[in-house]
Amino acid sequence: MNFKLLIQYDGTRYDGWQRQGNTDNTIQGKIEEVLSKMTGEPVELHGAGRTDAGVHASGQIANVHLTKWHGDTEEIRSYLNQYLPEDIGILDVESVPERFHSRLSAKGKRYCYRIGIGDRKNVFERRQIYPLGGTLDREAMEQAAQYLTGEHDFQGFCANKRMKKSTVRYIWSITIEESADELRITYCGNGFLYNMIRILTGTLIEVGQGKRSPQSISEIFEKKDRTLAGYTAPARGLTLEEVLYEDSV
Repeated sequence: MNFKLLIQYDGTRYDGWQRQGNTDNTIQGKIEEVLSKMTGEPVELHGAGRTDAGVHASGQIANVHLTKWHGDTEEIRSYLNQYLPEDIGILDVESVPERFHSRLSAKGKRYCYRIGIGDRKNVFERRQIYPLGGTLDREAMEQAAQYLTGEHDFQGFCANKRMKKSTVRYIWSITIEESADELRITYCGNGFLYNMIRILTGTLIEVGQGKRSPQSISEIFEKKDRTLAGYTAPARGLTLEEVLYEDSV
């Protein structure tokens, strides 16, 4: 049977989502280990998004095919939450059609980047916020965001210099919300390249600080040069909030 998992995790102490040969400290690896213990068979978990080291998720989706399991979905959820570390949680498990694939079936994703502004600390959510401090010109950032929305070649906003696949992506919306101590940037799109959101965020921050103009985005698209874009914002501020499928788009 094929099962779909809704997962949340604090990525602070992990080496990212994807299982790797040089570390056993990944989200995928931890969940697979517990699932294998539960079922008595090797399992492979397919995640919708390969979040980087230090990036969080409140709505990650994964699916797994279990051939020897005959229990129900609630038993899977309960078992995983009992044996997984406290910073990884399974919110829901449901049975899905065999052809469902968390990544290949996805139509888009929503990420949120949280930036601490001003001089007050958010002690209890500090691991999910980039403590930038100071002030940002939100209006200028919103102008820059208009240049970024739509379908573009985002090669200049990708950290992978050897990217062989298409770097064209469609960003449906970028919304920027500001409170007294925090600025949140929410990105919705059909897909994102390696470090793309963190580079977009670093670029928008530089616009907000007056270090570059909103119009500078056009040159980055034109020349497809990573060095023209802003810095890569730290992983800690980024959270994968939702994976969008046909019934949720």
